[in-house]
Amino acid sequence: MTKQISIVRSLAIVIALTVLSVATSAQVAPEKSLYERLGGVFAIAAVVDHFSDAIVKNPIVGKNSKNLALRNWHRNNLGRLPGLKFMRTLWVCEVSGGPFKFSPTKPGTTPLGLEEAHRDLKISPAEFDEVAAELGRTLDFAKVPKREKGEVLAAFAAHKNEVTAGYKAK
Repeated sequence: MTKQISIVRSLAIVIALTVLSVATSAQVAPEKSLYERLGGVFAIAAVVDHFSDAIVKNPIVGKNSKNLALRNWHRNNLGRLPGLKFMRTLWVCEVSGGPFKFSPTKPGTTPLGLEEAHRDLKISPAEFDEVAAELGRTLDFAKVPKREKGEVLAAFAAHKNEVTAGYKAK
């Protein structure tokens, strides 16, 4: 009988520990989204602002680029840069799990995907990589932690084929 009581107590303890473990794990807050870990829209907008200005000055992809289309855009379309910064901010907010929706369009027309938005710029894979490197330098400047930096760069890299679709190797 004593042995049966001991077994019943042991089972009761195991069940109690299991219930406690389940209850404790249910109370753990879900992990924050990348958007929240980046600091939300204001922090993202500050990074996008710095990044966008750095791209204009970048010798490979900016106003002195060997790519004529990129050079001309950065020399002749800077009046559109504030709107582009806004669109880039929306894009980062959306892909990072934030509450904003990115909906690219040509002024006054229909939705425009990344491929079509960049096709006329004829961005090469190497130029795309330089933009990614500039983004990495900007994230370092903003002291974005390593994990979040990796996630942002991965989200950016996922669109390389779309952005470089208009490039034709010479």
